[in-house]
Amino acid sequence: MQAAVTHPDGRIERIALSRSPCWIGSGEGCTLRLPQHGVGIRHARLDFIAAGRYGVVDLGCPGGTRVNGERIVTAGPLGAEDVLHIGEFAIRIQTPPPLPVAVVRRDAREFDSPVEAVAAAGPALATASGPLAHGGTVLPAAAAAVRSLPEHADEFLAIARRIHQRLIEQFDLRRRDVASMSDAELRSLARALLEPTLAAESLPPTVDRDELLRFVIDEALGLGPLEALLADDAVHEIMVNGPETIFVERGGRTERVHGRFSGEPALRGIVERIVTPVGRRVDDASPMVDARLSDGSRVHVVIPPVALRGTAVTIRRFGRRRPQAEDLVTWGTLDRRMLEFLRLCVVHRRNLVVSGGTGSGKTTLLNVLSSLIPRSERVITIEDSAELAFDHPNLVALETRARNIEGRGEVSVRELVRNALRMRPDRIVVGECRGGETLDMLQAMNTGHDGSLTTVHANSPRELLSRLEVMVLMSGVELPILAVREQIAASIHVIVQQARLACGTRRITHVTEVTGVTAGTIQLQELFRFVPEMPDASGRSRGRHVGCGHAPQFFERLTRTGYSLDLGLFDEEPPVAVGRRA
Repeated sequence: MQAAVTHPDGRIERIALSRSPCWIGSGEGCTLRLPQHGVGIRHARLDFIAAGRYGVVDLGCPGGTRVNGERIVTAGPLGAEDVLHIGEFAIRIQTPPPLPVAVVRRDAREFDSPVEAVAAAGPALATASGPLAHGGTVLPAAAAAVRSLPEHADEFLAIARRIHQRLIEQFDLRRRDVASMSDAELRSLARALLEPTLAAESLPPTVDRDELLRFVIDEALGLGPLEALLADDAVHEIMVNGPETIFVERGGRTERVHGRFSGEPALRGIVERIVTPVGRRVDDASPMVDARLSDGSRVHVVIPPVALRGTAVTIRRFGRRRPQAEDLVTWGTLDRRMLEFLRLCVVHRRNLVVSGGTGSGKTTLLNVLSSLIPRSERVITIEDSAELAFDHPNLVALETRARNIEGRGEVSVRELVRNALRMRPDRIVVGECRGGETLDMLQAMNTGHDGSLTTVHANSPRELLSRLEVMVLMSGVELPILAVREQIAASIHVIVQQARLACGTRRITHVTEVTGVTAGTIQLQELFRFVPEMPDASGRSRGRHVGCGHAPQFFERLTRTGYSLDLGLFDEEPPVAVGRRA
């Protein structure tokens, strides 16, 4: 297998190709080195498909990549008659007789993924008109098609892989306007292509023909076994540990489900359908990625060789209906007194930090608190992967962007925080502070943007302060530790600590006020706390929220503005009334 490269001067160079990804560009180390102005350092990539055929992926350089004179993002499999043009170079892949070339055109969005004809074109089709384009709602037919694998799973999956490959070979994209086809039309077309194949196939009696057809189509054009799980509102987390192992969290309990993917290529194809619509990529150069589904669910992907047992996918679901403030009271996350206090903090522009461990419910609480912001104010949200979803008329949502294959184009949280200050915000909501952007966030809180909110990973309010100090120092600005502590104490008013208990329930364990700095130490005053009690018969944690008998310092300012509050709000036993207008 080799590539014949025709140089601008007419010279033909023949270069051997391997089954490993072959880089094309002007940089050192490229398999096909094209030293010319206008050719990117890594301009494109050839990926081995099967039977000696390759696909090509354009890596987003300005000059673009063309196949047979047509600009592409991905194309393949390439036959001997297909000509690949990059700059003034022409490249032919010398292979056995060709299969149809699958060309996927997109808006000028970078797309860097393994190419496997429909296994790369199919992902693009699914994102254009498939399940993710319907607000995260899985079509009933698709959801019904995802079932537990039959008893003879290995035999079933082996046949499914073979049929899937035949679908790839038969999906002649050049003859159909697939970009305008709906998900139902695509599935109907795939069924029409596969039914003759299955009719001629001698299937063992243990394999149901209709079930096999549904499985292959769903995996080729949908999200495979993930679709049924995404349609189940009881599932809060989906954890894929390679193509053969899927776990979910239901009601705080983790359990294994029987669904499987037909293999690693099918799982990687589904990953591409998830990350491509949000402008992210995952490949050997960038083996980890954060993305989101159209319903707001957060997705994290790690691919081999970093993931040793196959592609790992973690999906944090937020549900079609986002929790409201009253839902948190009903679930016992907090009590009504705490909700009333947090509402006053948001309305009266106190800076809040939600602290907690992974999966403790920080984002859900931040979403609820953000929804309490008065509708007359301008709100700017900043996130790594957009997860916040609250109804507000004057809202600007910003999201970070990863660097491209050439190491350029990255937009960090820190840059977004700085730019948000120029957008006339009343409030800034940062999904999570985890690095140098913490200093910018604290400065924003302390310079006219009171009432801002963010989350931080920490196990207690005191540990949160230590983490904030470390993250401020990560900004690269050399500040004495006392100045850092004074900045934190002046910027943050209230810390809300949330935890996920052993049984899976989520509780706010502390609501703490930051009162200032004394003798170089930040002073805290506990306002509410969660008192655990003996678990019930099912092992579910129990407890109650109590006041700590301390009123926050800023209540004196509220009193001067005419707002009268019953200080019994902070007593251990709740008062009859929690607040009223004077």
